Amino acid sequence: MSVHIRLLNESDPVIISKAFQEQGWGRFAEQYLHYLAEQRNGERVTLVAELNGEFAGYVNVLWYSGYPSFREQGIPEINDFNVLMKFQRQGIGSRLMDRAEEIISERTDVAGIGVGVFSDYGKAQVLYAHRGYIPDGHGVHKHDHYIQPGEETIMDDDVVLYLTKKLKATQ
Repeated sequence: MSVHIRLLNESDPVIISKAFQEQGWGRFAEQYLHYLAEQRNGERVTLVAELNGEFAGYVNVLWYSGYPSFREQGIPEINDFNVLMKFQRQGIGSRLMDRAEEIISERTDVAGIGVGVFSDYGKAQVLYAHRGYIPDGHGVHKHDHYIQPGEETIMDDDVVLYLTKKLKATQ
């Protein structure tokens, strides 16, 4: 089994979109073209994993997070982390996360990540906990605000708990 991690390139958007659509996820090439443009501008790094030459997954590093606490503290965000279902539980996600954390550690010693709070995100929740990510202490966030006690909301992909990880000891 040969896993190769590399940067997103011009030929990837259509390949990635097709792979996710084949497993029933509505991902469109325009999203990945946007990622490519932001990568060229230095706003993000998009890492692509291939297993034996076949697209298997990807992850982003956002240098300027949309999440207020990360943005204010200058914490880069690991974002939109996806491995095709047929390639899950083979270590590909861990390899992508390892590389994303290495890239972040070249600039700072803290990485951030958001995770959905319902059962569809259970595998990710467990993975992040095993990797040492802990809640940032601000509670759950949706769109542009933190959910307050007594507030009603629809539990969907936009209800997120944000986590951080210390990557290396302060020098």
